Amino acid sequence: MLIGGLQKVSLIDYPDKICAIIFTKGCNFKCGFCHNSGLVLFDKQQSTIKEEKIFEFLEKRKKRLDGICITGGEPTLQKDLPEFLNKIKKMGFLIKLDTNGTNPEMLKKIIKKKLVDYIAMDIKAPFSKYENITGAKVDLNKTKQSIKIIMNFSDYEFRTTIVPNLIKEEDIVFIAKQIQGAKKYFLQQFVFKEKMIDEKYKKIKPYSKEILEKMCNKAKKYIKIVENR
Repeated sequence: MLIGGLQKVSLIDYPDKICAIIFTKGCNFKCGFCHNSGLVLFDKQQSTIKEEKIFEFLEKRKKRLDGICITGGEPTLQKDLPEFLNKIKKMGFLIKLDTNGTNPEMLKKIIKKKLVDYIAMDIKAPFSKYENITGAKVDLNKTKQSIKIIMNFSDYEFRTTIVPNLIKEEDIVFIAKQIQGAKKYFLQQFVFKEKMIDEKYKKIKPYSKEILEKMCNKAKKYIKIVENR
């Protein structure tokens, strides 16, 4: 596993759970507004956190943490992800996986082996805008497969980062239709940070709460639980 970071505790990344976050390196998307540019555009010569260090930490936190959130980058690019998750599972932790949905085969594998308890998939945009927003060539058939797989899973959420100039009110309606009948959909407020893949996003002001709430209400016509973050 290429591990680029560890956050020892989080109260918000795994719903209703206290978790640690493990950040994997590498991503097949190059979203300009991504906060984790160091994980996406990493140099293979850069140091990584050794797995044994991760498991030493987890061993000490068995009674303090409910679960582990695996995020990135894009975790499903890691070929040894199932083995890594299995080790965490054997320690008694719940596992949440964050994914962009480009690897349905890996999702099927870890679900079949019962190596994940909660899945959060980012829906980047309406399908017609996917390549423009992700900065990458996208196999939408795989994205659609992942949506279907996740919607048949026990506990999950879909989410979209609402970036002004990229995502508009009508886009949220299209996305909601793409995942109509899903359990939960979250609209995530765009927040600019110092280190982003594309520097121009530092100058963009987030939408107001009123606009986000309006988008949220539009999506509720297709999905029961829709909330802003």
